[in-house]
Amino acid sequence: MEGSKAYVKIPGDRIGALVGPDGTVKNVIEKKLNVSLEVDSENGTVQITLPATAEDPTVLFRAKELVTAIGRGFAPDHAFRLLDDDEIVFEVIDLRETVGRSASDLKRLKGRVIGKEGKTRRIIEELSEANISVYGHTISIIGYPDQASVAREAVSMLIGGCLHGTVYRFLHKKRRELKKQRLQLWEPTYRS
Repeated sequence: MEGSKAYVKIPGDRIGALVGPDGTVKNVIEKKLNVSLEVDSENGTVQITLPATAEDPTVLFRAKELVTAIGRGFAPDHAFRLLDDDEIVFEVIDLRETVGRSASDLKRLKGRVIGKEGKTRRIIEELSEANISVYGHTISIIGYPDQASVAREAVSMLIGGCLHGTVYRFLHKKRRELKKQRLQLWEPTYRS
Protein backbone atom coordinates (compact mmCIF):
# COMPACT_ATOMS: atom_id res chain seq x y z
CA MET A 1 0.00 0.00 0.00
CA GLU A 2 1.31 3.43 -0.97
CA GLY A 3 1.24 6.49 1.31
CA SER A 4 0.02 10.04 0.80
CA LYS A 5 1.51 12.28 -1.87
CA ALA A 6 1.90 16.01 -2.38
CA TYR A 7 3.24 17.94 -5.34
CA VAL A 8 5.19 21.19 -5.37
CA LYS A 9 6.39 23.06 -8.45
CA ILE A 10 9.60 25.01 -8.01
CA PRO A 11 11.58 27.17 -10.47
CA GLY A 12 14.17 25.29 -12.53
CA ASP A 13 17.05 27.37 -11.16
CA ARG A 14 16.18 26.23 -7.59
CA ILE A 15 16.33 22.49 -8.29
CA GLY A 16 20.08 22.43 -7.67
CA ALA A 17 19.57 24.03 -4.23
CA LEU A 18 16.87 21.47 -3.38
CA VAL A 19 18.95 18.49 -4.44
CA GLY A 20 22.25 19.87 -3.12
CA PRO A 21 25.77 18.71 -3.94
CA ASP A 22 25.67 14.95 -4.55
CA GLY A 23 22.04 14.90 -3.35
CA THR A 24 22.91 15.93 0.22
CA VAL A 25 20.01 18.38 0.79
CA LYS A 26 17.45 15.98 -0.68
CA ASN A 27 18.85 13.18 1.49
CA VAL A 28 18.62 15.28 4.68
CA ILE A 29 14.97 16.13 3.94
CA GLU A 30 14.14 12.50 3.21
CA LYS A 31 15.85 11.22 6.37
CA LYS A 32 14.61 13.87 8.80
CA LEU A 33 10.99 13.75 7.63
CA ASN A 34 10.81 10.10 6.52
CA VAL A 35 9.50 11.04 3.08
CA SER A 36 10.75 10.39 -0.43
CA LEU A 37 11.27 13.15 -2.97
CA GLU A 38 11.10 12.65 -6.72
CA VAL A 39 12.41 15.70 -8.53
CA ASP A 40 11.53 16.22 -12.19
CA SER A 41 14.25 18.61 -13.36
CA GLU A 42 12.50 19.07 -16.71
CA ASN A 43 9.43 20.86 -15.35
CA GLY A 44 10.35 21.58 -11.72
CA THR A 45 7.74 19.28 -10.20
CA VAL A 46 8.65 17.67 -6.89
CA GLN A 47 6.59 14.69 -5.75
CA ILE A 48 6.69 14.17 -1.99
CA THR A 49 5.59 10.72 -0.82
CA LEU A 50 4.81 9.84 2.77
CA PRO A 51 5.10 6.10 3.46
CA ALA A 52 1.88 4.27 4.33
CA THR A 53 3.45 3.40 7.68
CA ALA A 54 3.88 7.07 8.66
CA GLU A 55 2.31 7.91 12.00
CA ASP A 56 2.11 11.69 11.59
CA PRO A 57 0.36 12.90 8.40
CA THR A 58 1.34 16.55 9.15
CA VAL A 59 4.89 15.63 8.09
CA LEU A 60 3.70 15.81 4.48
CA PHE A 61 2.62 19.42 5.00
CA ARG A 62 5.98 20.29 6.63
CA ALA A 63 7.89 18.63 3.77
CA LYS A 64 5.82 20.60 1.25
CA GLU A 65 6.60 23.84 3.13
CA LEU A 66 10.30 23.02 3.23
CA VAL A 67 10.49 22.26 -0.51
CA THR A 68 8.49 25.43 -1.27
CA ALA A 69 10.81 27.53 0.95
CA ILE A 70 13.88 26.32 -0.94
CA GLY A 71 11.98 26.94 -4.19
CA ARG A 72 11.25 30.50 -3.06
CA GLY A 73 14.94 31.27 -2.72
CA PHE A 74 15.91 30.27 0.81
CA ALA A 75 19.27 28.62 1.32
CA PRO A 76 18.67 25.09 2.63
CA ASP A 77 20.24 26.03 6.01
CA HIS A 78 17.57 28.70 6.53
CA ALA A 79 14.77 26.48 5.24
CA PHE A 80 15.85 23.74 7.69
CA ARG A 81 14.66 26.04 10.51
CA LEU A 82 11.23 24.65 9.62
CA LEU A 83 12.44 21.29 10.91
CA ASP A 84 13.78 22.69 14.20
CA ASP A 85 10.48 23.58 15.82
CA ASP A 86 6.79 23.06 14.97
CA GLU A 87 6.08 26.70 15.89
CA ILE A 88 8.29 28.11 13.12
CA VAL A 89 6.15 29.51 10.31
CA PHE A 90 6.73 30.05 6.60
CA GLU A 91 4.92 32.86 4.81
CA VAL A 92 4.96 34.05 1.22
CA ILE A 93 3.99 37.57 0.16
CA ASP A 94 3.12 37.72 -3.54
CA LEU A 95 4.05 41.18 -4.82
CA ARG A 96 1.79 40.71 -7.86
CA GLU A 97 -1.17 41.18 -5.51
CA THR A 98 0.14 44.69 -4.78
CA VAL A 99 1.40 45.88 -8.16
CA GLY A 100 -0.09 43.53 -10.71
CA ARG A 101 2.31 42.21 -13.32
CA SER A 102 4.30 45.37 -14.04
CA ALA A 103 7.94 44.26 -14.18
CA SER A 104 9.26 47.73 -13.34
CA ASP A 105 7.02 48.02 -10.24
CA LEU A 106 8.03 44.53 -9.08
CA LYS A 107 11.69 45.43 -9.47
CA ARG A 108 11.21 48.72 -7.58
CA LEU A 109 9.41 47.05 -4.65
CA LYS A 110 11.96 44.25 -4.43
CA GLY A 111 14.71 46.89 -4.46
CA ARG A 112 13.03 48.74 -1.56
CA VAL A 113 12.95 45.56 0.52
CA ILE A 114 16.50 44.49 -0.38
CA GLY A 115 18.00 47.97 -0.02
CA LYS A 116 21.40 49.17 -1.20
CA GLU A 117 23.82 46.21 -1.16
CA GLY A 118 21.23 44.18 0.82
CA LYS A 119 21.26 46.55 3.79
CA THR A 120 17.49 46.74 4.36
CA ARG A 121 16.91 43.00 4.13
CA ARG A 122 19.84 42.44 6.51
CA ILE A 123 18.43 44.94 9.04
CA ILE A 124 14.97 43.36 8.88
CA GLU A 125 16.54 39.93 9.50
CA GLU A 126 18.74 41.13 12.37
CA LEU A 127 16.04 43.06 14.21
CA SER A 128 13.15 40.63 13.66
CA GLU A 129 15.29 37.47 13.91
CA ALA A 130 13.31 36.07 10.94
CA ASN A 131 14.87 34.96 7.66
CA ILE A 132 13.81 36.82 4.50
CA SER A 133 14.07 35.74 0.87
CA VAL A 134 13.32 38.05 -2.05
CA TYR A 135 12.91 35.88 -5.13
CA GLY A 136 10.95 36.27 -8.35
CA HIS A 137 7.64 37.95 -7.56
CA THR A 138 7.64 36.95 -3.88
CA ILE A 139 9.06 37.89 -0.52
CA SER A 140 9.15 34.95 1.88
CA ILE A 141 9.64 34.84 5.64
CA ILE A 142 10.69 32.05 8.02
CA GLY A 143 10.59 32.55 11.78
CA TYR A 144 8.61 32.19 14.98
CA PRO A 145 5.16 33.82 14.76
CA ASP A 146 6.22 37.02 16.59
CA GLN A 147 9.37 37.31 14.44
CA ALA A 148 7.47 36.68 11.21
CA SER A 149 4.82 39.21 12.20
CA VAL A 150 7.42 41.96 12.73
CA ALA A 151 9.20 41.11 9.47
CA ARG A 152 5.90 41.00 7.55
CA GLU A 153 4.88 44.40 8.94
CA ALA A 154 8.26 45.92 8.00
CA VAL A 155 7.98 44.51 4.46
CA SER A 156 4.38 45.81 4.19
CA MET A 157 5.51 49.25 5.30
CA LEU A 158 8.24 49.31 2.64
CA ILE A 159 5.87 48.06 -0.06
CA GLY A 160 3.39 50.72 1.03
CA GLY A 161 5.98 53.45 0.48
CA CYS A 162 7.15 54.22 4.04
CA LEU A 163 10.57 55.78 4.36
CA HIS A 164 13.35 53.36 5.25
CA GLY A 165 14.13 55.38 8.39
CA THR A 166 10.54 54.96 9.58
CA VAL A 167 10.75 51.21 9.02
CA TYR A 168 14.09 50.99 10.87
CA ARG A 169 12.62 52.87 13.86
CA PHE A 170 9.62 50.50 13.85
CA LEU A 171 11.98 47.51 13.81
CA HIS A 172 14.08 48.86 16.69
CA LYS A 173 10.93 49.51 18.73
CA LYS A 174 9.60 46.00 18.07
CA ARG A 175 12.99 44.51 18.91
CA ARG A 176 12.91 46.26 22.31
CA GLU A 177 9.32 45.06 22.90
CA LEU A 178 10.22 41.45 22.04
CA LYS A 179 13.26 41.54 24.34
CA LYS A 180 11.13 42.99 27.15
CA GLN A 181 8.51 40.24 26.68
CA ARG A 182 11.20 37.55 26.82
CA LEU A 183 12.66 39.05 30.01
CA GLN A 184 9.22 39.13 31.63
CA LEU A 185 8.80 35.43 30.89
CA TRP A 186 11.92 34.69 32.93
CA GLU A 187 11.32 37.11 35.83
CA PRO A 188 10.10 35.44 39.01
CA THR A 189 6.83 36.83 40.30
CA TYR A 190 6.85 37.85 43.94
CA ARG A 191 3.75 38.52 45.92
CA SER A 192 3.66 40.52 49.13
